[in-house]
Parts: sequence; structure tokens; C-alpha cells
Amino acid sequence: MPAAISREEVAHLAHLARLAVTEQELDRFADQLGGILEAVARVGEVAAADVPPTSHSVPLNNVLRDDVVAPCLPRDDVLAGAPDADQHRFRVPRILDEEA
Repeated sequence: MPAAISREEVAHLAHLARLAVTEQELDRFADQLGGILEAVARVGEVAAADVPPTSHSVPLNNVLRDDVVAPCLPRDDVLAGAPDADQHRFRVPRILDEEA
């Protein structure tokens, strides 16, 4: 089965990607890329105008639960377990060298 991409095209792509490839690799990659291009072309032949485009092969349902308002823990109870708190907030170490 002839490759749909030439050795010269593979060499050009390798040069653009700054990849060092051997002569043997050029032949192997040309055959492999040719196979990939042929497979993609076959998929394109199957697509029909009467088939709607989809993002998934199976229908998806929302798996999230409904939002329900519920009482929260009191702020003082939550902050009581924090290693460090300041002005009713969790205090954490600075991780960026930015001015506050």
C-alpha cells in the first residue's frame, strides 16, 4: 500500500519540529503517517450529511445533583480547626512574591 506522504514531506516535518531522524526512520515514518492519513480518509468517507454531528458516542445525562440550600457550620466552629485564622478567614502562607 503506497504511502500518502513522501519521505521528503516527512523530512520537512521533522526539520520543522527540530527532530533528528535517520534514513530508516524517514521510510518507517512515511509508511506510518501514510497509514494514519488513509484511516482518517476512510472515516471521512463514512460521514454522511444525514448523520448529525455528536460530541459523544453515547447520550450523556447530567450526573450532578440538584442544589439544595442547607445550613452551614458556624464560622467559629470551622475556624476553630484551622492552624491559623485572621479576621474570620483562613490564613495561609504566601506562595507568590507579589505585593499584597
